[in-house]
Amino acid sequence: MKKMKKMKKSMITAGLALAVMMMGFTSCDKSDDPAVNEIEGIYIGSFSVSASLKSTPFGGLDDHHDTAVVSKMGEMQFELHCFGEEIDTTIILAYYNHNDSVMVCLTGDDFQHMYGHMLGHGHMSGGMMGDRGQDESEWMHHLDDEHIPGDEHFGGFGMEDRSFTYSFKMMDESTPYYLKFHGVKQ
Repeated sequence: MKKMKKMKKSMITAGLALAVMMMGFTSCDKSDDPAVNEIEGIYIGSFSVSASLKSTPFGGLDDHHDTAVVSKMGEMQFELHCFGEEIDTTIILAYYNHNDSVMVCLTGDDFQHMYGHMLGHGHMSGGMMGDRGQDESEWMHHLDDEHIPGDEHFGGFGMEDRSFTYSFKMMDESTPYYLKFHGVKQ
């Protein structure tokens, strides 16, 4: 009788442990971050060409139907596959909530190449946002930790209008220009 009670208790304990593990695995499938659920998807739009990030386009490519596919990669990162007649490229970007927008930034070697230092060399450790000020957005915290004034930033998501904009820095011989994608989530 004692042996059966002990066995029953062991089976219940094992069952509970299995249930907790299964809940952990299934919760990993869904992001705790609502931003990634909102930004992930397909954006249809067009490219324009401009001389700088802030200038108005000088060559419109609006008659093309271009596409950006946003797929979650890891924590606070997604893969961007942007393609059309002008470009077909895939990059990894980090995303940061900022009020009614989600801003993006380069990662890894692309970040180091663009800004001259590795991501994570700011005052945060291990990429954690634990030292973020109470009224500071994730984006503002990222800028304070990882960037200096004047650093270029290339795009983001408008959460209200479900839009995505990203500028690819290009070169025409020795002349830089920006190929800017602007699209709306389908």
